[in-house]
Amino acid sequence: MSIPGENTLTDRAQKGRGSISRRDGRFERLNTERVDDGWQAKGKDEPDPLRTTLNDERPRAIISRNKSPDIGFDRSINPYRGCEHGCVYCYARPTHAYLGLSPGLDFETRLFAKPNAAELLRRELAKPGHRCATIMLGANTDAYQPVERDRGITRAILEVLNECNHPVAIATKSHLVTRDVDILADMARRNLASVGVSVTTLDNRLANKMEPRAAAPRRRLAAIKTLSEAGVPVAVMAAPMIPALTDWELERILEAASDHGAIGASYILLRLPLELKGLFNEWLLTHRPNAARRVMNKLRESRDGNLYASEFGTRMRGTGRHADMLASRFRLACKRFNLAHGTPARKKLDTTAFVPPQPLDGQMRLL
Repeated sequence: MSIPGENTLTDRAQKGRGSISRRDGRFERLNTERVDDGWQAKGKDEPDPLRTTLNDERPRAIISRNKSPDIGFDRSINPYRGCEHGCVYCYARPTHAYLGLSPGLDFETRLFAKPNAAELLRRELAKPGHRCATIMLGANTDAYQPVERDRGITRAILEVLNECNHPVAIATKSHLVTRDVDILADMARRNLASVGVSVTTLDNRLANKMEPRAAAPRRRLAAIKTLSEAGVPVAVMAAPMIPALTDWELERILEAASDHGAIGASYILLRLPLELKGLFNEWLLTHRPNAARRVMNKLRESRDGNLYASEFGTRMRGTGRHADMLASRFRLACKRFNLAHGTPARKKLDTTAFVPPQPLDGQMRLL
């Protein structure tokens, strides 16, 4: 089975960016591909660096809901669309196609912020029919990506949740999460907060190419330690595990996280939905050409001959000998390093203390 774009000419890697190309989205009527006609310049200077743009959008609702049995939450908030971390393997990349933008370079350079997120959240939590359940913050794109330093949208959301005694689980690979340790520690004392920190590899050189603007591995471990010492329950997410590239590090990652205070762990086998197949293959051919074929073959082995399978129950773990071995290694490592199984969203947080927020207009509720 061929991979989209397998025989076409790939663009050159750009410093600080994960994707190699601005591959067209699946909804475009016309698709373009670069083909080597023999005239490609050799030794050309590096292309001009791409600038990150950030535009505001004002959605009508901020809490997204899902019915997936594979994840431990049914609602989430994403303060941003697109993610500057540039992780080439990110399963959220195909969502940029809904905007008419490329899941490749556009996903990490053309970002959208939701400045009214906290205001919308306050309104939705104040509705009489709201049923309190843990909200996952950053389920699709990282709530603590670099633009959050200036915008502070994620912190404003946490302030509302803290005020209302509403439980929250966070998934991130950014050290920036420690900026909000004051709020998170306060909530954790009331069993209202947990954090999952993603650590994909401990190899700095590989991380620099694969997730170029995310925190370095040692900084993520430092974030685990800071949160843990503040009393915030932290899990390490060894995700994604990439066959023949990073999966050999599974035990090392869990051990390092445990040494830094993590109390839980989870993992996910690499997922390549939609445009991500071609994007990831481009990256492999550019940065790990000798491993590309083996990585893709191992994925097919774990996906019943396909590069991706979307069925509930197996899409996160895969099937077959390699997937079974990875699952066994994970169980044994968790037992060895005294780590509970599961993401932060699966930790049972308190939903009984929730108090609806006061309306922004100051109008008191009758009941």
